[in-house]
Amino acid sequence: MHPIHVFRLVLAGAQWPERLIACAGALLGITLTMIACAALPLEWADLPVIVAPLGASAVLVFAVPASPLAQPWSVVGGNGLSTLVGVAVFQAIPQPAIAAGVAVGAAILVMSLARCLHPPGGAAALTAVIGSAGIHQAGFGFALLPVGLNSVALVAIGIAFHRLTGRCYPHRPAAAPQTVRAAQVEAGLLDADIDAALADMHESFDIDRADLALLLTRARLHALARQGGGAGQR
Repeated sequence: MHPIHVFRLVLAGAQWPERLIACAGALLGITLTMIACAALPLEWADLPVIVAPLGASAVLVFAVPASPLAQPWSVVGGNGLSTLVGVAVFQAIPQPAIAAGVAVGAAILVMSLARCLHPPGGAAALTAVIGSAGIHQAGFGFALLPVGLNSVALVAIGIAFHRLTGRCYPHRPAAAPQTVRAAQVEAGLLDADIDAALADMHESFDIDRADLALLLTRARLHALARQGGGAGQR
């Protein structure tokens, strides 16, 4: 493998300018979240000013802001509900290894039911089980301070940062131009077709269905332009 291939970005459509913006966003997001939460007397209760899962949340919010996993409710609800699950499991199951596994598995279930699936939520649930004595003593309050406050602060900073940098967050699928809508009609591509294709794959994909439909239709326009059968207008 050529050495330069090692440094290719792994996300489809990712570009280096966007990655550098994401780095700046994560830097500001984590720094400002810590500053905002530092005024609270958390250290006196042996609680961290910021929880480790928030670092993973920052990756999603700033590096892939279009992801369904990175949306505000996913961040706040996913981290908060998962922490509550972790605390409940810790209090119910005395064996740490079993409690850790049950907490993460139950957190996935709760997040899925609440439509706020967020990978760092698994870490938040695990933290509630294997964390310090201060975390255990805080009980369900740990989901509010610092986890809830951290999550809300990060989302608020993310919204402001993406507006300043011209990105849409919370993400809303872009409206398809008339040429794209016409191509979708011509191709006969319906939402039901996309649902059927997703069902065939037996996989979950980190993209909104509306974004997926727009992507497929734009790809068809480019294919028509390449074959000389369309204008390929963007």
